[in-house]
Amino acid sequence: MKRVAINPLPWVTGPMGPHVTEQNLREALTDLVQTGFRSLHTDVPARMNVAEYRSILDEFGFTPAPGYFAGDFHVAEKQAAIVEQAKAHAGTLAALGVDSTFVAGNIDMGRFTNPAVGYNASADRTKRMAETLARAADAGFAEGVRFALHPHVAMIIETEEETRGVLDMTAGSHLGFGPDTGHLLWAGMVPEQIIADYADRLVAVHLKDVDQAGFRRALRYEDDYMTAIGTRHIWSEPGRGIVNFDAVFNALPADFDGWFVVEVDIPNLPTPLESSRASYDFLASHPYFAGATA
Repeated sequence: MKRVAINPLPWVTGPMGPHVTEQNLREALTDLVQTGFRSLHTDVPARMNVAEYRSILDEFGFTPAPGYFAGDFHVAEKQAAIVEQAKAHAGTLAALGVDSTFVAGNIDMGRFTNPAVGYNASADRTKRMAETLARAADAGFAEGVRFALHPHVAMIIETEEETRGVLDMTAGSHLGFGPDTGHLLWAGMVPEQIIADYADRLVAVHLKDVDQAGFRRALRYEDDYMTAIGTRHIWSEPGRGIVNFDAVFNALPADFDGWFVVEVDIPNLPTPLESSRASYDFLASHPYFAGATA
């Protein structure tokens, strides 16, 4: 059975980025209960405990799905603290019965202005990232949670060289791979190729598409990250853009049982509800997801 979920970013993202509160969590679930989704990306609001969060999900008939953890893994003096924070994150997920999470470096402001081109790349920085990510993943595994490297445009691990570098340097650790189809394509990768190459490390997958017209305009005008996603609407609902999802699904291991999380940060369709319905309809109609657990 395929495990599918959705990230409620369209409901919880404000001017300063994602910020989940009880109010916007309830607003998201009120809409999402009208779709086929029944699992939600895990993000426990500040000042809310695990039991309270689970109670709200239960109220709407939802189960928790993988979360997301980011940090300055490349900063040596922060290594011990970040590993402890990652362990605490894993503990929260484990208490909710969630077995995996996406993990990424923080935003690099140079890349925020010059996205998807590997701006200011550093082999030493990538090596430090790999070392700390491996430690964090081992700490998470001890809590019963797999950490999955999540390459992300405008963040420390962005390009194919950096992605392969971290995965190759952490071979033998508990760090897995948690790609995002949209971010891979925008950063110049062929999603199905890198997924196939690291299929044995695959833990979970973010599903998002790339709008062809928005993508072309973002490249033509050399947009910064927020202009590309907010003005050009580079992201789109799965099946509505240029990601070859048939090839992506064919690249997955035959016995893959990890999570698929739909994540369309800013909907390409008029409303978050329409966006989520379109995303679910794509999954429901695709042969790969026959018998999926939403």
